[in-house]
Amino acid sequence: MPLLKENETVEINNHPIIDLNNEKPEKMSAIIFQKFIKNKLAVVGAIYLLLIIFAAIFADVLAPHDPNYQQLLKKLAPPGKEYLLGADNLGRDTLSRLLYGARVSLIVGFVSVAGSIFIGTAVGAIAGYYGGKIDAFLMRFVDVMISFPSIFLLIILVTMFEPSISTLIFVFAIFGWTGTSRLVRGEFLTLRSREYVLAAKTIGIPSYKIIFAHILPNAMGPIIVSATLGVGGVILAESALSYLGLGIQPPTPSWGNMLQSAQTLPIMLDSWWYPLFPGIAILLTVLAFNFVGDGLRDAFDPKIK
Repeated sequence: MPLLKENETVEINNHPIIDLNNEKPEKMSAIIFQKFIKNKLAVVGAIYLLLIIFAAIFADVLAPHDPNYQQLLKKLAPPGKEYLLGADNLGRDTLSRLLYGARVSLIVGFVSVAGSIFIGTAVGAIAGYYGGKIDAFLMRFVDVMISFPSIFLLIILVTMFEPSISTLIFVFAIFGWTGTSRLVRGEFLTLRSREYVLAAKTIGIPSYKIIFAHILPNAMGPIIVSATLGVGGVILAESALSYLGLGIQPPTPSWGNMLQSAQTLPIMLDSWWYPLFPGIAILLTVLAFNFVGDGLRDAFDPKIK
């Protein structure tokens, strides 16, 4: 058979089987991106999150007032030129406190989820890769952790220690890893029997290199989705604890303690703008993370075309 030249095509029964003009296959990252942008809600959520993150990073520049500066003569002032979103019960600018509160909520969400993802990935990877007694022991430990009522444990631990950003991050990281560990374990149970893993074992590559260099990169899709959905859940939980007075303590602004200070009936009836804006911020941010998580889940799913 003669050698093929450029721009030549081999045909059998008028059907081409080799075409040197074919373009290279698309990269997986490009395929995932194309599938993600087809989900309009996910794209809208991603744009909103980028704006919120930008506003939180540059809150010092964007905030029109000092978030803790009080003007008691202007407390509960309605939205206007001086206070675009109104003032709170101590005369502090609601917009400025929302911007600084976004910084607090995002820090708690991202850092605590990073910690829980690290713990869950480590536990799930070890259990799924080694299996046997190690798997059984670790999964029974996960079952025990899941069986505890998390909300009561969160309240107990937060009340035992001084409520702060670091305390909330620690508590959420300690109790938020169990779902990730089960997810990673399932992925490792599937991937550890693949040919490239068996080949790596055959040539004597150490187990830790197989776990982190060969299997874990192929299991990152579900982990990224879990992390994205987890951030929204942590922000909601932090807001709930702050609303109960067990989270971020004033004068540090957070969306939760802004709602907590606006929970009296007269404020809700006569100064509706005060609880409205932090509530909308929590709602939209959690929805955005859920939309992005759904979009990533569809993008990483090979069954969805």
